[in-house]
Amino acid sequence: MERALLAQHAENDYVGMPCGIMDQAASTMCAAGHALLLDCRSGNVEHIPVDAGNELTLMLIDPHAPHRLVDGEYAERRSGCEAAAASLGVAALRDATEDDLDRLDGVAQRLARHVITENARVLTTVERMRAGDLRSIGPLLVASHESLRDDFKVSVPELDLAVESAVDGGALGARLTGGGFGGTVIALTPTSLIGTVESSIASAFASRGLEIPTVVRTEPSAGATRLV
Repeated sequence: MERALLAQHAENDYVGMPCGIMDQAASTMCAAGHALLLDCRSGNVEHIPVDAGNELTLMLIDPHAPHRLVDGEYAERRSGCEAAAASLGVAALRDATEDDLDRLDGVAQRLARHVITENARVLTTVERMRAGDLRSIGPLLVASHESLRDDFKVSVPELDLAVESAVDGGALGARLTGGGFGGTVIALTPTSLIGTVESSIASAFASRGLEIPTVVRTEPSAGATRLV
């Protein structure tokens, strides 16, 4: 966690991007064969076993839409969430519930709805992973992307197309990952359908005259460590 906090400090105070701790913690604290459940308030972490055998694969789809996080959009979302929490009288939106959304309107309501429902989706995902029911996570990924697209408004057309075409090809679910405004999509896919999903993505992008995304098959791996 010390390394993660140092990396966050560099991004916040040197690069000027007011990011949280999630990516840095994942990069340093993940364990092979596990997903990382991180409490961003307390710093507590839990490693959740991921065992789908050879039946499922998590694909990374890079549609070559570069991140644009330092132009103020990310900071706007963060300040908007902080303002919504202040309006509700809570320290952070994690302390609010869906019943509180009626007390907000406009942009504040949209941002709060994403955060509140996304936190619930994370906890549901963890429950299903613990139960070994990885296939049922797919619709949660799609719901997450739709919320990022419609409520948080951090998606871009290339990411939306990657999600749509992956699901059309047989992926169980897909969503953008990271801060949005570009970047990468993850897709939970039956291993037997990887080729079909890749073809669906390539066809969708080619038909629109876009560069064909790069697709990488992944597995849960350990975080970065000192080699020498």
